[in-house]
Amino acid sequence: MSNSAILLVARILLSFMFIMSGLSKFGGIEGTAGYIGSVGLPAPVLLAWAAALFETIAGIAILVGFQTKIAALLLAAFCVFAGFVFHFQPSDQMQMISFMKNLTIAGGFLTLWVAGPGSISVDARRGGTLATA
Repeated sequence: MSNSAILLVARILLSFMFIMSGLSKFGGIEGTAGYIGSVGLPAPVLLAWAAALFETIAGIAILVGFQTKIAALLLAAFCVFAGFVFHFQPSDQMQMISFMKNLTIAGGFLTLWVAGPGSISVDARRGGTLATA
């Protein structure tokens, strides 16, 4: 399997959760706002809408390989932020598993940031950054 095919599979796997999570937030924005408000962040309804839009759009960008490096870096930061703000609870094993998963996913996005989207991507078709390997 070529590096570009592997990068395509990686992009599909990394994007799936964010696209589905973003889309699901649109159907339950109140619940998302409540969860955001429960950790003390300001403007929870606005942040819930922003999270829904960001996850959906950035997830689709990763999936199709459009502005991949930017989307990957932003999603890595999003994962680290969400991990620390929502899941870093050392006394709760399930929350710590979610925290570690967020950091692991951030690592995957940082790898994509370095490697680029590969030749099977919108970026490649537009003459953008290709995989280095």
